[in-house]
Amino acid sequence: MNLYGFVLGLTCGLLCAVVLADARQPPGDAKSAEQKPAAPKPTASKPAVFNDPQAAGLDYALQGEYAGQVSYEKGQAKIGFQVIALGGGAFQGVFYYGGLPGDGWDKKTKFESAGKLVGDELVFEHLLGSGRVRDGQFSLHGPDGKPLGLIAKVERTSPTMGAAPPKGAIVIFDGSNADAFKNGKVSPEGWLMEGSDTIEQFGDCELHLEFRTPFMPTARGQARGNSGCYLQSRYEVQILDSFGLAGKNNECGGIYETKDPEVNMCLPPLSWQTYDITYKGAKFDAAGAKTADARITVRHNGVVVQNDVALPKATRAAPLAEGAEPGPLHLQNHGNPVRFRNIWLVKK
Repeated sequence: MNLYGFVLGLTCGLLCAVVLADARQPPGDAKSAEQKPAAPKPTASKPAVFNDPQAAGLDYALQGEYAGQVSYEKGQAKIGFQVIALGGGAFQGVFYYGGLPGDGWDKKTKFESAGKLVGDELVFEHLLGSGRVRDGQFSLHGPDGKPLGLIAKVERTSPTMGAAPPKGAIVIFDGSNADAFKNGKVSPEGWLMEGSDTIEQFGDCELHLEFRTPFMPTARGQARGNSGCYLQSRYEVQILDSFGLAGKNNECGGIYETKDPEVNMCLPPLSWQTYDITYKGAKFDAAGAKTADARITVRHNGVVVQNDVALPKATRAAPLAEGAEPGPLHLQNHGNPVRFRNIWLVKK
């Protein structure tokens, strides 16, 4: 068995997996049909939450993204692999041909496999071969155990991370205080905590926002690192730990209940991520009838995941109904310790 056979999938064999149901796939929304069971299910009444990578343990250390070039008989191939911790030594692996999402993946060839800890090594097994994670590297092996290639763990950073506010921008949060927010709270690290609304109200704008989801390995779906960024307190760009998931409208980068992201650009939990959003509010005539939908473009970690998308209605449970008047920037409290920093906005 050679690497080419692994990569091309159905006709020549799969790499490390057949297509399995994703144990972490969330339902269509928080109240929709029962999701498929994960392995293992959480045993505690309240899932463990980690905001400190140093305290998150071996599962967190193994979780992450792996990428690189591997050789096979016809040349070289770029591949990506995401490892998602599910708690209790259980993992899900997602293989991407061409590279990681947003970095070469062809948006078609994607395979999933369950993984387990064997000693200090994380093993993904299949009849056609295996993959093993250890010491920051992911090795590929044929069914006879013969090595096929080795790729390294990578830590991607958004190209807009730390972007400075341009001239004329309104600095909403720079770490010094939360004075721009009603009931705003700052964590001991100097980050804005979830659940706050700006005092000033906005309409059309360009928004830069940096956020970080917690590590909650036993939580699933909408209970895993959930928050939301509401433009004018009306339209939600979802925030969620959806690392490695399919990329749905109720996942990170999605317009909640409206449109899936073009690609799932969610990084692993406890990674800082960015939203760069261009927003145009809905238009209304003098009688109050809507004449044009609000529109939004979202760049998630530098990649366009929503391109000038029409927003036909306010998000369900949004703080404000649709209207012509400006509204606050709302950062949702969904019960998870999501953190924010470097928030600024340019009015249009």
